[in-house]
Amino acid sequence: MPPTPPRAQKIPHETPIHGETLVDDWFWLREKKNPEVLRLLEAENAYTEDALRPHQAVRESLFQELKSRIREDDAGVPVEMDGYHYYARMVAGRQYALHCRKKGSLDAPEEIILDGNELAQGRDYFSLGAFEVSPDHKWLAYSADFDGSEKYVIHLKNLETGELSPETITGTSPSLEWAEDNRTVFYVMLDEHDRPDRVLRHTLGAPAESDALVYKEADPKLFVGLSKTKSRAYIFIQLHGKVTSEYRYLDASEPRGDFRILEARRHGVLYDVDHRGDLFYILTNDVETNFRLVTAPVAAPGSANWTEIKRGDPDVYIEEIEIFTDHLVLIERASGLQQIRVRRFSTGEEHTVEFQEPAYSLAPHANVDFNSRVLRFRYTSLVTPATVYDYDLVTKARDVRKVAEVPGGYDASQYASERIFATAPDGARVPLSIVYKKGFQRDGAAGAYLYGYGSYGHAIPPSFSTNRLSLLDRGFVYAIAHIRGGDDLGRAWYEAGKFLNKKNTFTDFIACAEHLIRERYASQGRIVIAGGSAGGMLVGAAVNMRPELFRGAVAHVPFVDVVNTMLDETLPLTVTEFEEWGNPKDKTYFDYMKSYSPYDNVAAQAYPHLLVTAGLNDPRVTYWEPAKWVQKLRDRKTDSNLLLFHVHMGAGHGGASGRYDSLRDIALEYTFILKIFDLLPLSGRVYP
Repeated sequence: MPPTPPRAQKIPHETPIHGETLVDDWFWLREKKNPEVLRLLEAENAYTEDALRPHQAVRESLFQELKSRIREDDAGVPVEMDGYHYYARMVAGRQYALHCRKKGSLDAPEEIILDGNELAQGRDYFSLGAFEVSPDHKWLAYSADFDGSEKYVIHLKNLETGELSPETITGTSPSLEWAEDNRTVFYVMLDEHDRPDRVLRHTLGAPAESDALVYKEADPKLFVGLSKTKSRAYIFIQLHGKVTSEYRYLDASEPRGDFRILEARRHGVLYDVDHRGDLFYILTNDVETNFRLVTAPVAAPGSANWTEIKRGDPDVYIEEIEIFTDHLVLIERASGLQQIRVRRFSTGEEHTVEFQEPAYSLAPHANVDFNSRVLRFRYTSLVTPATVYDYDLVTKARDVRKVAEVPGGYDASQYASERIFATAPDGARVPLSIVYKKGFQRDGAAGAYLYGYGSYGHAIPPSFSTNRLSLLDRGFVYAIAHIRGGDDLGRAWYEAGKFLNKKNTFTDFIACAEHLIRERYASQGRIVIAGGSAGGMLVGAAVNMRPELFRGAVAHVPFVDVVNTMLDETLPLTVTEFEEWGNPKDKTYFDYMKSYSPYDNVAAQAYPHLLVTAGLNDPRVTYWEPAKWVQKLRDRKTDSNLLLFHVHMGAGHGGASGRYDSLRDIALEYTFILKIFDLLPLSGRVYP
């Protein structure tokens, strides 16, 4: 007999709001220190392991297969700073990177300045946060999170002696910057709700208790961060919300000076800043949704003195800029595809760097030398492994610095990618990026893996994955749905999938699934959908709305309990996300949220097979959201399909932190997928 799935006791919790009463039978699962809650989560893990135990050998084989495609001894492309060459490298058998440098040339002796494996020794979780070398290269300021809670501890290491300074600073975000005096470090503290709200100034060797408060933000919708211009001339306090931002600047050579406001916050206006000469370069959406570029004199940088140098364009979205002494580089997105635009300050000449594949992704990569004429960027596509280029901004020559190696051999010519479009119910054309192994037949027989996110203006890059080959080589087609809520087609595409337009995200995704079926890439019931965090909300909404379309669904750390979470202002993200989802204290937003929140819309119907994950220490999507959702699904669904819940008991939002442990997470997911598609040896056991 199959084991009984874990069941939590129903204890109704009532929340009166807008003249009605919300009843939540599993609200009590929020009690993290309650032994009954911990026993339930452990029981869920045991149930998942038992369900997959008949396929343990296959799961291990998948792990070894995934592992065989990563180069275990590997190193990044060195980055030169003031005669030092910095890089990270991996060692076979070790979970975390070694951070190294060489002085003078790449032939010089290697100096290991930080070993993540030593820091992680004896711990279940480790994540490196800040990693900043002092301007004179004699000190390293770094921070680490040891449980996935995203509360970091700062340490200061003397790179000449290898010793740690005695002071440690706890409860910080992973944001810090050195002043140019090589003695002063600015860092960001978290408040009682784990929101980054304060900047403090620390002097090397002094006790942390004596650190001076430099800035405190009163508006919980704005999170505090730090950055430094590539010119090293200025340190910024960055205040960023979902729709509003503000910068404060300080001469980096005068760490005890006062930060000054660059441009006072205006609701709905976002801007980012860099520096060159006597000008700040400001990317802003003040008059154009897709942003424009202006300059402002450092002496008087307010908007009254802004001069436009790149006009906004409703068809071209300016994502980011890179400033060099004689070059301006813009990363743009036109019709959803990225391009690089280069302008030379000394001549005014301008050119565009374009790419030929139907779907790809690129990003600037470690451009730290302000005086360089070389842009380093990382390029990848669904069939092209990550490639690091050095692009000469004058000669236009591209130098390949590194191509990610796939051990065992990878032949890109054996795979094909496409960019196709689905039609949403309101007529919007929604891009899909697709990859499959050649020989694939569009007859509806294949399995399809459809991934989506669709929130926060985050575009999903169509990038290469060695892990994905395990599905493609077994006949699957892999598709990314570039749905509204992301900024894949520009800022307006994002805004059309938030607030009271949020349901566009879900109907776009369903339209993508229907398009795959209509065009015979797959057939109904031959699609597994996947998403994480807000993408988990997408998965939850899709299986509520159209469960018959899907064979299965994978929801990683899913944000599914939208109404309850957005009513709880003690959670780290709730207040700032009023400007993403709306505030449910407003009845209009409350009614709309309640109409799509996956947890609130679980129905008495058949659901596809489901794999759900969570992290006990997750500060972004608390573990109890997926835990409650799983219980409500078990209580109401009418099918006998798999419903598995895997909880990382010592990790947070990102799951396992080590590179091998993370591969085991993927092996679990792929075992689940192959099982529900009947591609594993049958065990004869079916779990509800």
